[in-house]
Amino acid sequence: MCLAKPLKPQYEGGVIVNPELNEGLKGWTRFEDSTVEHRESDDGNKYIVASARKQPFHSFSQKFNLEKEKLYTFSAWLQVSNEDAYIAAIFKTNTSNVYAGWITAHKGCWSMVKGGLVVNVSGPAELYFESNNTNVDIWADSISLQPFTNEEWKSHQDQSVEKFRKSKVKFQAVDQHGQPIPNATVSIKQNSANFPFGTAINQNILQNGAYQNWFFSRFKYTVFENELKWAETEHNRGVVDYSVPDALINLAKSHGVTIRGHNVLWDSPKYQPRWVPGLSSNDLAAAAQKRLISVMTKYKGRFIHWDVVNENMHWNFFESRLGPNISTVYYKYANKIDGSRTTPFLNEFHTIEESSDGVASPSKYLQKIDEMRRGRYAGPLGIGAQGHFNNVNLPYTRSAIDMLASAKLPLWVTELDVKAGPNQANYLNQVLREIHSHYAVQGIMMWTGWSPQGCFAMCLTDNNFRNLETGNVVDSFINELTHAD
Repeated sequence: MCLAKPLKPQYEGGVIVNPELNEGLKGWTRFEDSTVEHRESDDGNKYIVASARKQPFHSFSQKFNLEKEKLYTFSAWLQVSNEDAYIAAIFKTNTSNVYAGWITAHKGCWSMVKGGLVVNVSGPAELYFESNNTNVDIWADSISLQPFTNEEWKSHQDQSVEKFRKSKVKFQAVDQHGQPIPNATVSIKQNSANFPFGTAINQNILQNGAYQNWFFSRFKYTVFENELKWAETEHNRGVVDYSVPDALINLAKSHGVTIRGHNVLWDSPKYQPRWVPGLSSNDLAAAAQKRLISVMTKYKGRFIHWDVVNENMHWNFFESRLGPNISTVYYKYANKIDGSRTTPFLNEFHTIEESSDGVASPSKYLQKIDEMRRGRYAGPLGIGAQGHFNNVNLPYTRSAIDMLASAKLPLWVTELDVKAGPNQANYLNQVLREIHSHYAVQGIMMWTGWSPQGCFAMCLTDNNFRNLETGNVVDSFINELTHAD
């Protein structure tokens, strides 16, 4: 939304002093070198402005003492003086700068940025706003920072699960005449869980019985790590080999496992088949189209999703060679071939994970969707938020999913993992429960394919397929989904 007047601040501003700027500049000061003013619009709305900005971080700020054990939700309404500008809300602490949220602000209307933060140690923090576009003045109003305890946060998760993941069912035991049976003993067993939850596999599972037993006793959803990718199926130009993905599909389907298709094309220059980067533009266009038609025609109807142009917000290999709208062209092709049975997905990292790059923030993600719609792609589309977590910032994750949900498209977390460290299992437990508790998330896929040399970022078992702590977290989560016992 971009509104003529900002809405009231969430939680009445929380711990923000003077959140609606109704008391002049009370609580606010300039950050580094800029001119900071208090202004009032014709309709009586009051706000703060940073002008004469010479560096991206020149803006206004407010200082706080943040507590380590608290989770902070953040929001603000922003506007700029002229051309659109991408703005980050940042909290500067004694140890780091925490990026709490991102938004593209516009001239003439107010846009809401949502986010949040947690801090590693209690202490002072300073909120400020940053934009690489120093030509714009930054305006802000209705700013909010609300702390929650872990208990309050978990309570909200539990309420969401009760509301969105469960439904009441009434059973009645009757005889052959439809009459209630007094004192009937009823036994109920759940055969499958409704919420899609799975993890990646790779070709190591094909000849490994222990891997198969461990995986198929737990999961009914999967995705292949690399085996479907162009670089793995066409090592040499014109020599296409689908034998490995064929074997994986046959194995998965024999156990009733549903598969995501990953991926048709990858926009990173690093992950092309080795013969592709040297092609002329005309040859590249022909080769990419041939690849798309080949893989999608062969596997038509076999997958529930297709990641059509993987990570096309962080990278632009095809756009740089074939034009800025080429992704939209490929999604049109994909939908024409397999759109009636399989949903084409955008798939990106650093979307629901706190990040300092902002390239695929929820705001940018929504812009990408809008760009494709304006490019006349009107077909089905899914949001794939990968979820490669280095640390855990649950308020940011919740707000990010909130923003993505506004697109009203199928939304999956597609590659969930947590980097190695002493808190890995605890962090995994936290993000699983946060993501599952959000009404908009329709499925979770982890990125934990096993190999003897280890996993991409997070393993669930050792090499004998005995659970690690992370595996125990997953088993506990599965037990809750399936109502074991």
